[in-house]
Amino acid sequence: MKNMIYPFMVVVAASCYGILSTIIKVAMENGFTAAEAVTSQYFVGFALAAILLLITKRRLPRLHGWKVLVMSGSFTAATGMVYGQSLVYLPASLAVVLLFQFTWIGMFLDCIVHRRWLKRTEAISLVLLFGGTILAAGVIDADLSSIPWQGWAWGIGAAFCFSAFMFVNGIKVEGMDTTTRLFYVSFVAAIVVAFFQTPEVVWNGKLFDEGLWVYGLLLGFFGIVMPICFFSIAVPHVGSGLASILSAMELPVAVFASVLVLNETLTVLQIVGIFVILFGMVLPSIFSRNPKIIEPV
Repeated sequence: MKNMIYPFMVVVAASCYGILSTIIKVAMENGFTAAEAVTSQYFVGFALAAILLLITKRRLPRLHGWKVLVMSGSFTAATGMVYGQSLVYLPASLAVVLLFQFTWIGMFLDCIVHRRWLKRTEAISLVLLFGGTILAAGVIDADLSSIPWQGWAWGIGAAFCFSAFMFVNGIKVEGMDTTTRLFYVSFVAAIVVAFFQTPEVVWNGKLFDEGLWVYGLLLGFFGIVMPICFFSIAVPHVGSGLASILSAMELPVAVFASVLVLNETLTVLQIVGIFVILFGMVLPSIFSRNPKIIEPV
C-alpha cells in the first residue's frame, strides 16, 4: 500500500489538470479570454500558495536550489500559457490530444537523460495510450482540414512544455519541503505570466469586479496548488517516465468533465478509448515484477 501512494498522487495531480480545459472554456463562454483565465489561474494560485505558506511557516523560508525552482516555475507557466493559447484555435478534444503527446515525449526524455533503453512494457503502454487517446478524444470522424497551423503548433508546444515540467519536478531540492517549493515555483510562474499574458486584469476590474476570480480560484487550486504539490512529492519516487504514463488519467477526466459541464456527447468509441488508456496506464505496474516482459525493446 505504501508503494502505491506515490503513483496514486500522480494520478490525482493529472486528474486535476484534466478539468482545466473545461474551466477555461466556461470562462470564455462567460466573456473572458483564454489569456485572462490563465492569468487569473497563476495570480490566484500564487496567492493560495502564499496563504498556505503563511499558515504553516509564518515566515519566508530560506531560498536554495533556485535553478530547479526557476525552471519548474517557468515550465509551469509555459504549459498553462501555451495550452490556453491552443484552446483559442482548437476544439477542446483536439487540444487534449495534442497535449497528450507528453506521454511519449516525457518517456523518451527520461530515457535520454538517464541513458537507458525503452522497456518493452513502456513501449506497449505508449502505443495503447496513443490509440486510446485518438478514440477517447472523438477526433476520428472530425474534419481537421479547417484547423489552422497555429493550433497544431500551440498544441504540440504545450506537450513539450508539460513534459519538461514533469521532468523538472522529478528533481529533488534538498532540505525544501513541499509547501516552500510550491510557494517559490508559483511565484516564478506568476512573474512569467505577468510578462506574457494580461496582468491588467488586476487593476482594470475584471479579476475582482467582473467575477474572473471565481475561475482563477478553481484554476489556481486545480492547476497550481494540487498538481505542483503532488507532482513534487510523487515524481521523485516513481520517476518521470512512469509519471508520464500515469498522467494519462488526465484525458478520461477531461472527457468526462466536458460531458458533464459542456454537455458534449460521449460515444461508444470514446468509452472504449478510455478503457484502453486505463489499461495502458496500469500495464507497467502489472508486469513490473516480471523481468522477461520488461526487457528493453
